Amino acid sequence: MTISPSLTQASAEDTLVATARPFIKWAGGKSRLLEQYKPFLPGEFDRYHEPFLGGGALFFYLASQLRRQGKRAFLSDLNPELVNVYRCVRDQVEPLIEQLAVYQCGHSEQQYYAVRSQLPTDPVHRAARFIYLNKTCYNGLYRENAKGLFNVPMGRYKSPKICAPDLLRPASAALQMADITERPFTAVLDCASDHGDFVYFDPPYHPLSDTSKFTAYSRCQFAAEDQGELKEAIAQLASRRVQVLASNSDCPFIRDLYSDTSIFEIQTIAAARSINSKASKRGKITEVLIIA
Repeated sequence: MTISPSLTQASAEDTLVATARPFIKWAGGKSRLLEQYKPFLPGEFDRYHEPFLGGGALFFYLASQLRRQGKRAFLSDLNPELVNVYRCVRDQVEPLIEQLAVYQCGHSEQQYYAVRSQLPTDPVHRAARFIYLNKTCYNGLYRENAKGLFNVPMGRYKSPKICAPDLLRPASAALQMADITERPFTAVLDCASDHGDFVYFDPPYHPLSDTSKFTAYSRCQFAAEDQGELKEAIAQLASRRVQVLASNSDCPFIRDLYSDTSIFEIQTIAAARSINSKASKRGKITEVLIIA
């Protein structure tokens, strides 16, 4: 029996999508928590929405299922640099890999700060800059100053993997099924309408204490008022029977915010604190999953 080229290509793409995983470091990334998320994921849905994209761990985990069932994903974030990276990985992955290879060969402290000080207008070069800085900056942290300029110092890595085709090509294959937009999380209210929609919210977490107010990865803050707006959005989606999962810090403010048991169910999961600058203060903590 002769296998048609189209079937062979489809099988190769299925294999690529099956290996897709996050290609950037992101504070609060969910890759290590997915096993704990599994019991709370909906069994069936037609459209997947992720309004706080970040590292996209849950999207990549669901990518094979979405592809197999011919479904679409709607990914979005307010960070224009992050959105540009995902679009370039989806649409121009080979030119992006070529530019990252250049950065890989020339990596040095001098190159790092030279690249950090510039912001190219070309989308591919801009995306390569983002990934390069992400792979070589301190602790993989994304932080902007008040002017919106990346300002994280260089990390202490002996041989960072800047150009990773084995990550980028599978991610590109998975992202073929995704619409990627720059917009606020509230925009999901315009497109998630019924039980066929599954929305996952992974917002900047509410601080556990007054001394841990790391709630902004960019110049845009995510304050208590924003957490309240998010809660109202989730309640509105729930009233439409949209399937919703949200993650946040395990603290009195969040538990009180989602205390209406007629709408929300709270589950506690174990997580690892990895963003603290002091290694001695990194360790196991709890987080919450809100189900509506």
